[in-house]
Amino acid sequence: MKDLADARWIKLKAVLFLVIGTVSATLLILENPTVKEAVLLALAVWAFCRFYYFAFYVIERYVDPRFRFSGLGSFVSYLLKRK
Repeated sequence: MKDLADARWIKLKAVLFLVIGTVSATLLILENPTVKEAVLLALAVWAFCRFYYFAFYVIERYVDPRFRFSGLGSFVSYLLKRK
């Protein structure tokens, strides 16, 4: 599979991710509309975003600048191969 390079498709992909996330979060909150559920959902989304940032940006910039990750699978593989 070749890399996605066309800016229009990249922007469409971003919009689709935003739509999926918004619809999913809305449906979860509508199913159980409590402040607790909304806060827990927001914390989960925030934590996963921070993990993703850490997995790519922090590791590549500060821990091992020689390694370039192509996805979360390669990040897990990198962690398992390190001594």
